[in-house]
Amino acid sequence: MNRKGLVVSILLMVVTILSACGGNNDEKIVISGKMWTEQYILPHILSEYIQAKTDYNVEVKDSLGEVSILTPALEKGDIDMYVEYTGTGLEAVLKEKAEPGESADSVLERVRKGYKEKFDVVWLEPLGFENTYTLAYTKEQNIEAETFSDLVPFTKDLTFGAPHQFYERADGYDALAEAYAFQFKGTESFDPNIMYEAVKQGDVDVIPAFTTDGRIVRYDLESLKDDKGFFPAYYAAPVVRQEVLDQFPDLEKVVNELAGKISETEMSEMNAKVDIDKNDPKEVAREFLISKGLIED
Repeated sequence: MNRKGLVVSILLMVVTILSACGGNNDEKIVISGKMWTEQYILPHILSEYIQAKTDYNVEVKDSLGEVSILTPALEKGDIDMYVEYTGTGLEAVLKEKAEPGESADSVLERVRKGYKEKFDVVWLEPLGFENTYTLAYTKEQNIEAETFSDLVPFTKDLTFGAPHQFYERADGYDALAEAYAFQFKGTESFDPNIMYEAVKQGDVDVIPAFTTDGRIVRYDLESLKDDKGFFPAYYAAPVVRQEVLDQFPDLEKVVNELAGKISETEMSEMNAKVDIDKNDPKEVAREFLISKGLIED
């Protein structure tokens, strides 16, 4: 063998050895989310933690779309993981109805069973917080109410503003208005991130706010309790394709280490840092993980 042939052989051997050592490093886990603040942050929490605890390659595809886009993307393998909410999975995806007063554990078990059978997708352990709906309005409205039912007599003089998707959901505006006999004098559609400014500025009177949205506290909004239990439990949990769990054997264990680690207050504050303080979602995610001692700086 001449010198040139020897060099080529050695290089081929090195490439082969490196490929063998790298295992799944040539592959990547694609994580995405929805098109609003909390869902900008959560993919980076997952990504930063996975990368800190494994040698897996991770790619974040920011704000791919709503559940109607993410579910087919997950099923087709265009993405591998994102954070979904139990109530959304049950009613918007599986088209099943939560029973009145049904427990969070029961809803979780139903979506686990349904997603596995229908999509071969696994619900991992919940992250620790619930992001459900509340009805929010400014204190200047002078509405004396603590529950959704208390709001009913006032609705004839109020306008309701919500994201376009809220008017299309099975558990959205029409069903909510029927359940509580709301009679709002008008409705408006807003981007999810604009509706808080709209209610703050008086462009609408009431919005369906997310309970973990930091603007409820920062904007000093009043919020009400869903006293009839209209909305099911909305606990946040990563959903991932079974094929990906098989391909990356440590992934389930690692991601489940985040179970119960994010409180509603902590998620709310992270959201406020992005929405109001204009911090980068990835940096907010990293700062949270570091502050909790989950990853090193």
